[in-house]
Amino acid sequence: MISEADWKKVKKIKEKALEIFCERAMADIDEAIAKESSSKHGKFLYVYKMAENYNKRLALIFDDLRRSNAKIHLALIVSEGLVSPDDVSSLSEELQAFIQDNA
Repeated sequence: MISEADWKKVKKIKEKALEIFCERAMADIDEAIAKESSSKHGKFLYVYKMAENYNKRLALIFDDLRRSNAKIHLALIVSEGLVSPDDVSSLSEELQAFIQDNA
């Protein structure tokens, strides 16, 4: 389990990362909508599948975040490129080492 100080920082990192994740997902979906397609139905199905895949990734990375599993979630957030090195540098050395080894 991570320290209380790290937990407070992780919650802030999660919120920032979630916004970035959603921005990227919506940009990809906007791009898919803007592309020429043979049919509206085909485009709809493609966008639906994209949204479904993004939702699965979102759930894996962000759902059920607790102090007991925060290390894993944070490693996933970092591996997706959703945080800057500055965000991680404010965490304890132990947590930074875990992220570096597992992201």
